[in-house]
Amino acid sequence: MKTNRKPFVRGVGGILSADIAVPNHELELDFYSKVLTTGSAPLWRDDLMNNQGQPVIGLGVRVPEYESLPLQWMPHFQVADVAASVERALELGATEIMSQTEEGQSQWAVLTDQDGAAFGVIPVVEESGSETGSKTQNDRIGSISWLSLTVADAIQSCDFYRQVIGWNGKSMDNMNTENASVKFEMQIDDEAAAAEICQRCSEEEGVPSVWLMHLPVDDLAESLQRVRESDGEVIEEYNEADYAVVRDPVGVYLALRAG
Repeated sequence: MKTNRKPFVRGVGGILSADIAVPNHELELDFYSKVLTTGSAPLWRDDLMNNQGQPVIGLGVRVPEYESLPLQWMPHFQVADVAASVERALELGATEIMSQTEEGQSQWAVLTDQDGAAFGVIPVVEESGSETGSKTQNDRIGSISWLSLTVADAIQSCDFYRQVIGWNGKSMDNMNTENASVKFEMQIDDEAAAAEICQRCSEEEGVPSVWLMHLPVDDLAESLQRVRESDGEVIEEYNEADYAVVRDPVGVYLALRAG
């Protein structure tokens, strides 16, 4: 059965949000509000809510209590048991950056994996009957449409996230000379996939080992033009796949996709 790229769902392995704490907050807010609100039917608002008023991405001020957070977008992964996921991650070589516990229960935690990629773990967010939800309109709302991670050892990284998040790692048809898989699709279930983990081909290859958040925009060409005009940089364009990797004014990487 073929899976769909659909990380923006509720349930174990789903991703509903991502955030970052940045210096030069006003500069960054201006950058993202310009870059994401392109086209005749923008998928995002000026305040970075999506076009349905949902707070999918959070751009915070880098106050002293957040100085320990890496300067990268951090997706929040829903897990069945936050404490168990944190414990397993630490056993596998992760580092815990921040966490919150209430009445003896772990509420959330921010971690970095063995390669330095930052992510959060949160409890499963229950479905709300009043929301329109991503199941019916995911292709035309502002959401996290995909995640990708490039690392030195894709097999090790796949196993890490399989154990910590609960994803299933499906090997893609891309093999190196030692007959080892170098690309995995990380599946939430038999119908939806959340991310891909890829083997780094060269130590000098551009994007560092961070979770690359893919955000859809209504007019990709216009968004990339605004990146260049707003002190950002277009790192690479993938025209056949309708997306591009960009770097914002303070050096944070993300991907923009045609929505």
